[in-house]
Amino acid sequence: MAVKRSKRYKKAISLLGERKPQPLKAAVALLAKMPRAKFTETVDLAFHLGVDPKQSDQMIRGTVPLPHGTGKVVRVLVFAKPGAAAEAAKAAGAEYVGFDDMIKKCQEGWAEFDVAIATPEAMTEVRKLGKILGPRGLMPNPKTGTVTEDTAKAVKEFKAGRVEFKVDKGGNVHVPVGKINFAPEQIEENARTVIEAIFKARPASVKGRYVLSCTLSTTMSPPVPVDLKEFATTA
Repeated sequence: MAVKRSKRYKKAISLLGERKPQPLKAAVALLAKMPRAKFTETVDLAFHLGVDPKQSDQMIRGTVPLPHGTGKVVRVLVFAKPGAAAEAAKAAGAEYVGFDDMIKKCQEGWAEFDVAIATPEAMTEVRKLGKILGPRGLMPNPKTGTVTEDTAKAVKEFKAGRVEFKVDKGGNVHVPVGKINFAPEQIEENARTVIEAIFKARPASVKGRYVLSCTLSTTMSPPVPVDLKEFATTA
């Protein structure tokens, strides 16, 4: 059954023309010309990578701070026993800080937060939440900087716009790079930062082309193909 498209979406499609990959600056400019939805859409970068996620040495995962943030209010939970790390997290602006009480709330199904951070000491018990937080992408992990003694630094970075990226089973990575009401220059800078981080995360075991394709889109728009030649000859 054919999907019925709105007039707004059809107009956006018409702006794409032949859908040839565009340099990043041009892709951002094209996205800005597309008709807007009735809400402030998120701008998203999507990559299809030439990796095998089943191989542990080809699992792409990391975090990157966006120069202009995500445009989203990030609610942070910090698992820490009473003490300096917990106090530092509170002072840095974490909405929720605790240990036994927060673990219990999560076990009961509570998940009103966007990022979970834990001290190495707290992870002994927090690991028990793996089956609950893992599927939601909320499990603290040293690779993403969410297991740390420096809770204040982690809280400030995520509040300021630090985003996580992780390859899925199909070899795809989706990363938010701002809101459509950002200035085009801000979206471009954020996107450039993410693209560079993805290339830096290339595993040594990957041969041939690493980034097979990249697109830029808003929540409700068609994807704009991005030409990555300026970033790497293997793109």
